Amino acid sequence: MQRLKTRPQFQAALAGSTVSRTPHFALHRMTLDKNGFWASSEPLTGPKAPGFDLFEGGDVWLGAMVPKRWARRAVTRNAIKRQIYSVSEQFSDRLLMAAHVVRLRTGFDRKQFPSATSEPLKRAVRQELEQLFERAVRQEVSP
Repeated sequence: MQRLKTRPQFQAALAGSTVSRTPHFALHRMTLDKNGFWASSEPLTGPKAPGFDLFEGGDVWLGAMVPKRWARRAVTRNAIKRQIYSVSEQFSDRLLMAAHVVRLRTGFDRKQFPSATSEPLKRAVRQELEQLFERAVRQEVSP
């Protein structure tokens, strides 16, 4: 599994469809062909030329977006990103060859989880991420 690093990679993955949602997360996917090109027939838009290879080689790509809007403290954002990458490794062999972005779409209640690195918060994030990836994998198996 490779990580998304550049803005165009994230934009391309977010332009794909939302394949799974939970109360706090959304998983976006842009399907790739075996060479790493977009598998859709839609033309590329933006500053990159059509056919530009953003995703070199065929592999599963993953990025994590945890906006400040939903996780104010850096320690919280980093803890959530670590959980995203950790849980995604468990599902990497079952995910389609595609560019995936896990996006935090709403914040966790600070009254319920006052500490940014508390065990209850880590458990809640991990459980929800496992649901997110399980739904995505289930959808891939039975379209």
